[in-house]
Amino acid sequence: MRPEERIAGLGLELPDVVAPLASYVPTARSGVHVFTSGQLPIVKGELIATGKVGAEVDPERAAELAKICALNAIAAVRAEVGELSRVRRIVKVVGFVASAPDFYGQPQVINGASDLLGEVFGDAGRHARSAVGVAVLPRNAPVEVELIAEVE
Repeated sequence: MRPEERIAGLGLELPDVVAPLASYVPTARSGVHVFTSGQLPIVKGELIATGKVGAEVDPERAAELAKICALNAIAAVRAEVGELSRVRRIVKVVGFVASAPDFYGQPQVINGASDLLGEVFGDAGRHARSAVGVAVLPRNAPVEVELIAEVE
């Protein structure tokens, strides 16, 4: 099954690429690697949640938001390479979690992104990862996800 078919099978739709919020491009390709810019939980041009995880945003909701970030990153990769079957492997994911001072569950939040990548790409979706707690993210987003994909 192709990755696009897996996305549809999950009841998801690959969104349009999120327009950059500042002076950058959604992806940069170097050789066989595509690097995505950080993706926020933006749906149809709107940031769908704000606040700190562990305060205004509960961890379960934050994991759902990380999944949306990953879906946006997948859309950016597809726009760069044409079709997702060209992805050989998701090499690395970096997830940022805007965290309340006493919140330590960043890895569980970013599992939302990692789990989606595994469902979409199978074994090729298994990746190295960092989950980082930060004081604040652009536009007061709770999570941000970026990835590196190896492509044909």
